[in-house]
Amino acid sequence: MIKKLHFICALAAAAIACSCSGNKAQAEAKADAAAADSLPVVYYIKEITPENLQRIYHALGRKAEGENVAVKISTGESGKSNQLAPALIAPFVHEVNGTLVECNTAYGGNRSTTEDHLRAAREHGYMDIARVDIMDADGQVKLPVDSGKHLKYDIVGKNLLNYDFLVVLSHFKGHAMGGFGGALKNVAIGIASSDGKAYIHTAGKVQTPDSLWHNLPEQDAFLESMAEACKAVFNHMGDKVLFINVANRLSVDCDCNGAPAKPKMADLGILASLDPVALDRACVDMVFNSSDPGKDDLIERINSRHGTHILDAAEELGLGSQKYRLVTLPDTGEKAK
Repeated sequence: MIKKLHFICALAAAAIACSCSGNKAQAEAKADAAAADSLPVVYYIKEITPENLQRIYHALGRKAEGENVAVKISTGESGKSNQLAPALIAPFVHEVNGTLVECNTAYGGNRSTTEDHLRAAREHGYMDIARVDIMDADGQVKLPVDSGKHLKYDIVGKNLLNYDFLVVLSHFKGHAMGGFGGALKNVAIGIASSDGKAYIHTAGKVQTPDSLWHNLPEQDAFLESMAEACKAVFNHMGDKVLFINVANRLSVDCDCNGAPAKPKMADLGILASLDPVALDRACVDMVFNSSDPGKDDLIERINSRHGTHILDAAEELGLGSQKYRLVTLPDTGEKAK
């Protein structure tokens, strides 16, 4: 009788243990699902078309609105550069009633003065689709950087203050100094005035382009300075900003190069997010995880410049997350993945 009682008790204990184990597994599964749902979403669509650029914008659920909407692009150094084609972006720019915005460069070339920059924008077809504003044409302003290691402020084109909303429309590709260029670099360097670019590139040492190349810091300090410049802009804009990366013509060189290396990797697609860190991380992940053998040169460019450190720095500053949930937008009639 006693043995039978012990056996019954053992069975009951085992049942309770199994129940507890099952409940724990269910709780963990729910926690994992909740954590995944809380991650920033990066939308992706493979085919690069004007229509899909508009579709991915709509998927974000944040409308670019206001009396003045800025669309930050790179106008490109020359006709041989890989900047986004006007025909690709025109319908989207028209939908948001956007002004294409840029700032002058900090190096000698076709865009270091406002006159030359506007000429380049015209020659590259951008003035045929929208108004172009060189934001530092009439001066610059300082936006404070909270708790920066290198920068006390970000020096940006004065006309940034005229805009109610900022669309960061970036060509994702390699970059000779940053390793890669995406949303973060388009904001940090792209919205900085000529003096601001020198200030970021030298990690706060100088503010004049003439002194830039003699005062370059160690690489990580430059990448961290770009993240700090982004923080200043994002603090200024609040939630009136969104981010779209077009990953095509994937040269190891940026659009600031007038004679870039020929792309060896096939186009990846269009990605978009409300989180710039997640967006750039997703683009980098797609390059590294691609089965395309042409990716090797771009990976080498990113790694040799320690390019992903900007993501670490930006995440540490609270600008976004390197963990994300990728949502692939479907072709017509398919369900999202």
